[in-house]
Amino acid sequence: MKQSNDGSNAVGYGKPPKATRFRKGQSGNPKGRPKGKLNIATVILRALEVKVVINENGRRREVTKLEAAMMQLVNKAASGDLRALDSVTALAQMAEERVEQEQSRKPGLEDIDKWVLEDLKERLEAASKGGNEDETDRERKKR
Repeated sequence: MKQSNDGSNAVGYGKPPKATRFRKGQSGNPKGRPKGKLNIATVILRALEVKVVINENGRRREVTKLEAAMMQLVNKAASGDLRALDSVTALAQMAEERVEQEQSRKPGLEDIDKWVLEDLKERLEAASKGGNEDETDRERKKR
């Protein structure tokens, strides 16, 4: 490592010469990292989440654009528009299927869990009765 007479201009690893260092307030990457492009799903979801004000039964209410569009679609279907009715029934069916899927995914006890709990219950009952633990171990190994 080189040093000048007074030792303040040290040059080496992590210490570039003063002439080539960035000036104060100047970034080494002035443009920064380029922002990523949004995909179509993100753009659509953002557009549907924007709030709008609607008049419903003489009252002003703020809802998302998605809610407003669904209300209009349902109203058209109720007035007899067959295309709107088809769309509403298809959307309702999809919503019901999604709810059923979410309910079936709720954590429940699997067969293994049930077996472990039954085994634990038997062992606890045997221990509380003063039974021999070796007998319960043998029974478990038979399974």
